Amino acid sequence: MQTLTVQVQDSFMQEFLNFVQERQENIHIEKDYNLEHDPYFYRRQRELHQIRDDIKSGKTEMISHDDFWDEIDSFSETLDK
Repeated sequence: MQTLTVQVQDSFMQEFLNFVQERQENIHIEKDYNLEHDPYFYRRQRELHQIRDDIKSGKTEMISHDDFWDEIDSFSETLDK
């Protein structure tokens, strides 16, 4: 079985559901709640996994929490001047 994401225009939804109902032995529909709450969920997930892999491999360096806030504080001071 293969999984697809299908976007259906509102005006065609009932016809699409009728089509699926007629062929229910071959088609299974399941709501993806990740996409319902965030249409870019899987794209973001891939990007975060890539960032994590880059950090693990040493391709990208992750700075510490304290260093991050030190840099933010330094930057904020330059804005106040």
